[in-house]
Amino acid sequence: MCRVTFALLAGLLCFSAGALADGIKGEAGLGISYQPHDPTGSRYETVPVPYLDLDWGDVSLSTDDGLVWNAFKANGFSAGPFVNYLPGRTANGSLQGLRNVPDMAEVGGFIQYSPQDFWRVFAQVGQAVGGRSGQGGVLGRVGGELGYPLGAGIIGSSNLTAHFADGRQTQTFFGVNAQEAQASGIREYHASGGLQNLALTQSFEFPLARHWSLLTSASWIHLTGSAADSSIVRQEGHVNQGEVQVVVSYKF
Repeated sequence: MCRVTFALLAGLLCFSAGALADGIKGEAGLGISYQPHDPTGSRYETVPVPYLDLDWGDVSLSTDDGLVWNAFKANGFSAGPFVNYLPGRTANGSLQGLRNVPDMAEVGGFIQYSPQDFWRVFAQVGQAVGGRSGQGGVLGRVGGELGYPLGAGIIGSSNLTAHFADGRQTQTFFGVNAQEAQASGIREYHASGGLQNLALTQSFEFPLARHWSLLTSASWIHLTGSAADSSIVRQEGHVNQGEVQVVVSYKF
């Protein structure tokens, strides 16, 4: 799923542009996404989205993984720190009365095994920072991705990722305290940690012209555990959610 806003990308793009002369390679583009407004799936919205998949030596920058440093690399294994962006939540519409959640950063570490460029398995753990009192917590991801050629220059890729969160992070988006329950009409709920969702993403890259490509992706997100049982999800959201993106990118 895309977790990078224009504000963050503006700064990261400045970093990338400054590094171009030193051999940065990859793709950059812009597109649109039809996606849930928040993790509970209370409603959907269409938003413009930037796309980045850049490498500069042992440093990479991507829309999904954020800024990553491969501090250790050997025999297909890599590990190191990362910084990523976590979008917040505006509590309006059907969520009126709940607390707003500000945009936050996620800082953590990862380990990955990828003996070939077309497949990988990975795990990461991070801490959400920059939230208000009682917001933010520990997050984790475990998943795998497989890429494959389909002919005529078309490349497909499939990704399955399990997302975990501790009780504090789950409560941030899925919990409802007594004051919020009174203001919103949504039943009070205390969320606990564990497996939060499973996300399956199918992507395709279609060549358009020299250096230009059309990227498409469709994701299915299934909430589990305490997140799925949240009163927000039961009253206003959806356990099963979807996301569709279309991006035009330039490869250099």
